[in-house]
Amino acid sequence: MEIEKGKSFTVDDEEISRIGFNSEGLIPAIVQEQSSGKVLMMAWMNEESLRETLSTGRTWFWSRSRQEYWCKGETSGDRQFVQEAFYDCDHDTLLFLVIQEGKGACHTGEFTCFFTPFGSNEN
Repeated sequence: MEIEKGKSFTVDDEEISRIGFNSEGLIPAIVQEQSSGKVLMMAWMNEESLRETLSTGRTWFWSRSRQEYWCKGETSGDRQFVQEAFYDCDHDTLLFLVIQEGKGACHTGEFTCFFTPFGSNEN
């Protein structure tokens, strides 16, 4: 099955200026699978990774631990293709609806990063 490419979005500087980046210049980005509605992951974006995501249709993030940009799936092959992009009513959280390619979004091998329920006693 061939995966549809991500969509690019035309966004001007005025719209980007409305986004409420925190004091470190970051904003949480939630990634959700478009077809199932499953929340796949949350990662951090800065202005540059947001602009790159919107222009390329692929998810780009800022790694706080590695202090570098990363494009989801470039090493794992588990790429994400953006279909829709939103910011919330307070302009301080982003949401991307994607087509998830490969095994899933989580670096553990799980499809979603949200697989551990409270009360499960897992570490």
